[in-house]
Amino acid sequence: MNEPFDLALIWAAIIGFGIIMYVLMDGFDLGVGILFPFAPDEQSRDTMMNSVAPVWDGNETWLVLGGAGLLAAFPLVYSTILPALYIGVFLLVAGLIFRGVAFEFRFKARSSRYLWNWSFAGGSTVAAFAQGTVVGAYIQGFETANGVFVGGALDWLTPFTVLTGIGMLSGYALLGATWLILKTEGHLQDWAFRLATPLLISVLVIFAIISVWTPFVDGQVLQRWFSGVSVIWVLPLLTLMFAVQIWRSVRQRSEAMPFVSTMGLFITTYLGLLVSRWPYVVPPNITLWDATSAYSSQLFLLLGLLFVIPIILVYTAWTYWVFRGKVRANAGYH
Repeated sequence: MNEPFDLALIWAAIIGFGIIMYVLMDGFDLGVGILFPFAPDEQSRDTMMNSVAPVWDGNETWLVLGGAGLLAAFPLVYSTILPALYIGVFLLVAGLIFRGVAFEFRFKARSSRYLWNWSFAGGSTVAAFAQGTVVGAYIQGFETANGVFVGGALDWLTPFTVLTGIGMLSGYALLGATWLILKTEGHLQDWAFRLATPLLISVLVIFAIISVWTPFVDGQVLQRWFSGVSVIWVLPLLTLMFAVQIWRSVRQRSEAMPFVSTMGLFITTYLGLLVSRWPYVVPPNITLWDATSAYSSQLFLLLGLLFVIPIILVYTAWTYWVFRGKVRANAGYH
C-alpha cells in the first residue's frame, strides 16, 4: 500500500534542521572557547565566558534532538556509521564534558583557575576538531558490506579529515569572534574585530582546498554538480556573497552584521554539503530510503516532535531575548 506521505523526507528535513541549528547555536560558544587562550587578559576571559554561559547548555538541545531523531528514523545509520566513528564521537563527547565542567568550576576556583581555562579551551577545541573530522569522514564515505561497517577503527582519521577538522576550528573561531563583536565592547571588541578578517581568510582558503580535494575523495561529486544546468550553483555564489559581507561589515565596524553573515556562510556551506551527498545517508551506497525505520514508528515519533520542536524554538528565543545586550565582566554567571 502506498503511504500518503514520504516520512523519510520529512525526518531528513527535521534532522537536517536540528544539525544546522546545533552548528549555529553551539558553534559560536565553541568558537569562544577556541579563542579563549588568546584573549587579551583575564578580565576579557571572564567577559567571554559570561557572554555564552546563560545559553550554552540550551544550545546543545539541538544536538540531542538531531541524534535522537537519527536513531529513531534511520537506525541503519547508527548501526553503520557509529562503529566507524567511535573514537571521533568519543572525543567530541569528552570535549563537551570538559568544557561543561569548566563553566561551573572556573567561577569558583582561585589558584586553579588556569586549569579550568585550559579545560574550557581544550574541550572546545577537541569538540570542534572532532566535529570537523566526522564531517570529513562523511564526505569520504564508509566501507560497508550488507549494511555493516567493515573498515578499520582509524579510517575516519586521514589527511582529508584532518583538514576538515582544521576548517571547522577556523569556522567556529570566526563565529566566536563575530559573536564577541556583537556582545562585548571596548578593548575586547576591538580585539575581536582584528581577529575576524584573518579568520575569514583562513576559512575561505581551507574551504577552497577542501572543494578542490573532494572530487578525488568522492568521484561522484562532480557528476552531481555538473549534470546539466542546476540551481545548486546558487549556493557557492551565496557563500561568496556572505564572505564579502563579513569583510565589509567588519571594516565598517558593524556589530550585528558580521555575526549574521557568518551564520549565512555556515548555512550555505552546509546546504552545499547536503547537495553533494544527496540522497546518500551512509556514503557511498546507502540511501535515505534504505536506512529508514518502519513507517508506523516514524509517524508515531513525528507526532511527538510536532509539540517538542515549537517548545524548543520558543524557549530558545526567549532565552536569547532575556540575555540580549552587551555583556560585562562584573555581570557574573552565578
